[in-house]
Amino acid sequence: MPVPSKVSWQRGGSFFRQKWMAASEVDDFLRAVVPEKRQQEAITLDAFFRDVTGFEPRLWSGNMMGYGYYDYRYASGREGRWFATGFAPRKAKLSIYIMPGYADFGSILARLGKHTKGKSCLYLNKLEDADMDVLAELVRAGLVDFGKRWPVKGT
Repeated sequence: MPVPSKVSWQRGGSFFRQKWMAASEVDDFLRAVVPEKRQQEAITLDAFFRDVTGFEPRLWSGNMMGYGYYDYRYASGREGRWFATGFAPRKAKLSIYIMPGYADFGSILARLGKHTKGKSCLYLNKLEDADMDVLAELVRAGLVDFGKRWPVKGT
């Protein structure tokens, strides 16, 4: 599938697919993150996710860095595409995404460090709050678990 230069949504019947942005736009995005401390954390997380996943980043919805992707189809017939793991350098907190969530990873999360969590994301006030080795373990475990439901493809 060719990589478009802009984020767009295709809709056709029950099909809903979010396209990722061109790889060259990732660097532009990282350079534009503010404040500078958050930018450095985003650059560190980009290198971290590349190393841990082995996937190249793509920018999704204009502000989420995704690594790997999956195509899904529900029993209802709705189908689409989304990233498998990644992060967003939000102004208030860093959002770390592992789909579909963290329900099975309580023992890993207990060792991670200071964080809060949502349904499918983990929030860090600052990157130094997390043990990066434990975060790597969590990302890998999440991808393995997720791959049992939806095959993860590389970006």
